Amino acid sequence: MKVIRHSILALALACAIPTAGAVDLNCRGPANVESFRYAWKLRGGLSWIAGIMFPTSGVGELKTTYPSAGRNAIDSSLLITATGNGGFYAYETQMDAAGQRTLMTYHAYVWKDKSRKERTLFDYAHGVATLHKETPEKQWDKTNPMPSGSFHDVVSAIHYLRQNAPTIHGPVTTTIYSDGKSYPVIIRPADRRLFTIGSQQVASNGFEIVDGPGGRKWPGGMKIWLSDDARRIPFRIEIIESMASLQLDLQSIDSCAFMQAAK
Repeated sequence: MKVIRHSILALALACAIPTAGAVDLNCRGPANVESFRYAWKLRGGLSWIAGIMFPTSGVGELKTTYPSAGRNAIDSSLLITATGNGGFYAYETQMDAAGQRTLMTYHAYVWKDKSRKERTLFDYAHGVATLHKETPEKQWDKTNPMPSGSFHDVVSAIHYLRQNAPTIHGPVTTTIYSDGKSYPVIIRPADRRLFTIGSQQVASNGFEIVDGPGGRKWPGGMKIWLSDDARRIPFRIEIIESMASLQLDLQSIDSCAFMQAAK
């Protein structure tokens, strides 16, 4: 799962694509939960090599639970499951109710006889990040200074893009926090595309997150295409590595609490 782990999260030719009507959501589930389901596969010129050691396809879910009675935070997760072998990779994040601050980040993976868990809690009042790591052999804790300025983990970066897509017209510098480390990155617009869900075609705006100048080099990259409407549905998420990319394509919308970006 190293290809996935080093990447995970979610863009420069522009073309005119007409905006289609809103997707038929067929809402179900709790009113404060949003859930997108994906099929994923490895892609790229060297994906056949990566496939010798790592899973090559499966399913994924991007799930977000918004504040409701008794809740004052946003919880979001990306679960990527391999086909037929029980392997998975999970990312979780918790943000404040406005989606502006990352309060907690967690990732875990299981692949064959390997597994790892890592959770970081961010204490803004004291400016520290407390990490807890766990493997089958050991567990340990560590406290570091928090990243300076604004920062995101992979999942909260997707949320940030969905909230702010209409205002991102050029490069935006920020920080990605992953595996207990901070990486300067650039978020920028990419190409527009048409995606089909059900019988409808919907225009989407692309964005990419790439390594930024200065600081530690981020060993990954990500692209995401969001519907060109108020929902900003993530139709495709690509997690990029040198050998291959992990491509998640939307299959269904299981729960459809309205994305708070439209406010």
